[in-house]
Amino acid sequence: MPKDCHSKLAQYHPVFIEGMGNYDERDPVVVADHLVGQLTKHWAKKPPVKPRIIVIQGDPVAATGISAITPLVANYFGITRCLVCLDDHLADYHSENADRNNVDIELRYSQMVQQVSNTRADILSRIEASVDNQLALKNAQRERQGKSQLADYFRQFALLQEVSKAACMDLCKGITVIHTAADISEFSVTSFYTVGLALNLISANDMVNFGSIGSNDSVD
Repeated sequence: MPKDCHSKLAQYHPVFIEGMGNYDERDPVVVADHLVGQLTKHWAKKPPVKPRIIVIQGDPVAATGISAITPLVANYFGITRCLVCLDDHLADYHSENADRNNVDIELRYSQMVQQVSNTRADILSRIEASVDNQLALKNAQRERQGKSQLADYFRQFALLQEVSKAACMDLCKGITVIHTAADISEFSVTSFYTVGLALNLISANDMVNFGSIGSNDSVD
């Protein structure tokens, strides 16, 4: 990770908001307001020791879903955002299409890999093995249900999600994670959050319970 980005991000407490993309039909204002309330309660009990920054992962501008929700949460708390994208050789469209509004720090997946590898040489291989194992289990279940296999991009975006959290936890010595819904679909990229928990890369104490704002609050 470049020295300037490394030193700048290290000064923050990263906040990860994970959930559905623009196929989320819920009102983003309602969801964002709920997240603000849950985060406020969490931080009242466990206040960050550093300024907060919301980490986003390349979603393009959209009227609904995660891309619409995270700016609203950032605006409420008056904080900036950190963009982490896949390197161009992995997905050349990812950085090009990313929302950069209110982004103060921009990094690439390879820089997050470097951060975790500098501390624990085996950690990337362990994350990759765990993601691959989860993919195999999910695809086996989908086959039993007569469904098609998950798209190839699931692996890379699951790695982006979990490596970024691990890198930020290592660099910043603390993160906050919240989902945009209470129920996580087992066939979503979001569902790979269990990888970081199982490998003790993040703590359950750093995850904020979504609660409920109605009957339609599942992540597909």
